[in-house]
Amino acid sequence: MRILCIADDMDRLVYSQHIKDNFADVDAVISAGDLSLRYYEFIVSSLNKPLFFVFGNHNLQEFDALVKASGSSLGHMSEYTAPAPSPSIFCGGELVDGKVLRDKRTGLIIVGLGGSYNYNNGKHQYTDHQMMSRIFKMVPKLLYNKLRYGRYLDILVTHAPPLGFNDEIDRCHRGFSAFLTFMDWFKPKYLLHGHVHLTDSNARRVVYYKRTKIINIYKSYILDDDTIGKKRRETGKGKS
Repeated sequence: MRILCIADDMDRLVYSQHIKDNFADVDAVISAGDLSLRYYEFIVSSLNKPLFFVFGNHNLQEFDALVKASGSSLGHMSEYTAPAPSPSIFCGGELVDGKVLRDKRTGLIIVGLGGSYNYNNGKHQYTDHQMMSRIFKMVPKLLYNKLRYGRYLDILVTHAPPLGFNDEIDRCHRGFSAFLTFMDWFKPKYLLHGHVHLTDSNARRVVYYKRTKIINIYKSYILDDDTIGKKRRETGKGKS
């Protein structure tokens, strides 16, 4: 499965008249937040691929309306089939913030935990305790996935990084220790995050925590893995 991953800043290779030439072969798009819904709408209408996103700590103008309209609990399980792209409050994409979601078309299981560490009591900012509370709400759905599909999830999409992995020392860009606990318990193959801008083109994007590959997807990143999604064998009792 080939996934276009985006976060934080628009990439000129993506926001381009040549987007189809550059990314026609992707199966899905994942955003780790801090991007405008108009950017998402452009991508979905151009590529006609499913897009899954969380919110960060900026570009929150539509946050309340989208959370309410999508039924997010900021964790519940839903099944999703990509709609035909159209200008709407959903920008043609699916908000996965606070959700455990399985895409029927690809079989990809995604969990979304957007937001940043609480640095000024702003919207979509959390303490570690609050982030753990969000995770606890997801536990029943994750256990269901393990029983039915043979795994809890494939990808954890966050905005902030985990504590001590790709984060920074200032309070705003501090990572969550709650994400370390999540990886210990549920062992996602990938954790995709943004929030920490990579101004140096040689900066390190990829680190590892036990079984999980942690990737800073600032601007854009191509995740190419044939072992997840539609090409991954589901070993649980149920069938898609």
